[in-house]
Amino acid sequence: MFDFDLTRIKALVFDVDGVLSTSTIAMDDEGQPLRTLNVKDGYAIQLAVKRGLVVAIISGGHSPNIRMRYEYLGVRHIFMSSSYKIRDLETLTSQTGIPLDQMLYMGDDIPDYEVMQLVGCPVCPADAAPEIKAISRYVSPFVGGQGAARDVIEQVLKAQGQWMSDKIAFGW
Repeated sequence: MFDFDLTRIKALVFDVDGVLSTSTIAMDDEGQPLRTLNVKDGYAIQLAVKRGLVVAIISGGHSPNIRMRYEYLGVRHIFMSSSYKIRDLETLTSQTGIPLDQMLYMGDDIPDYEVMQLVGCPVCPADAAPEIKAISRYVSPFVGGQGAARDVIEQVLKAQGQWMSDKIAFGW
């Protein structure tokens, strides 16, 4: 159960590795990571965008394929190769005007720690690092890359009366 009023959420911010993709990453012959992404997470992300929530990605990794996937889903705020996530979070707040206390951030490991302490609603997947679980207001029962993002987005949209509320929900 969430320890936060989800009707206040205006922005959803996600890490990629360990949150939108699994913690284990296969590598191709050239040493490039091959991430798998959850289709149900993708559905929920595009629906959140259509419902007017700002969705953002802040990732230490860099992959043109990840950028292309989330742009396809309607995500307009994508920060890759983020060496210090607080800077990108500050950029997001200045670009959108959304205050930190109206943001949900889902992270899973130590690089997410400081940024999670700044937002109103820090959350994490079930397989997050213990330090991240300790500062989270909600720990999803789903592991990263296997529905954790869908879980929190669905709960936010339900709290805001936007889940399955009209025909927008039934398409891509």
